[in-house]
Amino acid sequence: MLKTIARLKYPTWPTITVARSFFNEQHPRVLITGGCGQLGIPLAKQLWQRYGVDHVILSDIVRPTDEIYQEGTYRYADVLNFSQIQELLVNERIDWIIHFSALLSMRGAFGLESPRSPAPDICVQRPRTIYGVSKVHNELLGEYFYHKYNLDFRCLRFPAVISGDAKQEGGTTSYAIKMFHDALTSGNTTCYLRSDTRLPMMWIDDCIQSIIDIMEAPTSKLKQRTYNVAAMSFTPNELANTIRKYKSSFTVSYTIDHRQQIADSWPEALDDRNAREHWGWNPKVDLDELVRRMFEYLKAKHQAL
Repeated sequence: MLKTIARLKYPTWPTITVARSFFNEQHPRVLITGGCGQLGIPLAKQLWQRYGVDHVILSDIVRPTDEIYQEGTYRYADVLNFSQIQELLVNERIDWIIHFSALLSMRGAFGLESPRSPAPDICVQRPRTIYGVSKVHNELLGEYFYHKYNLDFRCLRFPAVISGDAKQEGGTTSYAIKMFHDALTSGNTTCYLRSDTRLPMMWIDDCIQSIIDIMEAPTSKLKQRTYNVAAMSFTPNELANTIRKYKSSFTVSYTIDHRQQIADSWPEALDDRNAREHWGWNPKVDLDELVRRMFEYLKAKHQAL
């Protein structure tokens, strides 16, 4: 989820007076929370180039790499410590917050009653997990502050984001990352989802671009505050067949586990026509290009080990 915050009267959040659009800021001062994960670092690098290292602060509660200290601006910031965040916002004169210490996955926002193919921006949601309930609560709270206090809140629902630096953490969509690594090492893999399980995915460069696009979109173009963004949907079988263009001997076996039930409750595809029509969202990477980029990146990474 991408959350943006305009001018605030401290010390309390609700006393918001004047909303400032990021689009109108020549040199916006930006804080990225939870920034040392898969999305925060590549986004920070893009924004440092765009707005300058003194105007974009990457923050988290973990120690970043030496490269981050050398390339840009980093601050320790725990989002559970309100006074610490408040002090950082005031001292650094922050205009916008990109809130990665949040519930980012679109999948949690939908429930069994939601349309699955595709799932639109606005529909019956009714999630049944605490993750999903909390996420929908955040989306609605952001809209409330927009309508009540003119807070420039903008929120994106992401599909699963694929990158060469993503960890194989055992999540429901992690099978895709594992397939690439296994193809380059053992030449075979075991997948815990059915071969025909279709889920929405996105290459990381498109994900980062979607954030920048909505940040810089004129307020007049936004007709809602929460948007789906999508790029592609594929099944394990489709991914495996595309991988075989680069590794013809690659084999996949299927051992279905509890993650299949989770996947069956998620949308197969996202309807992002509003993002495309309102602020020009246009992903560049399809499945073939995603596989090509992953092989190019991971081959070099594995050879360096």
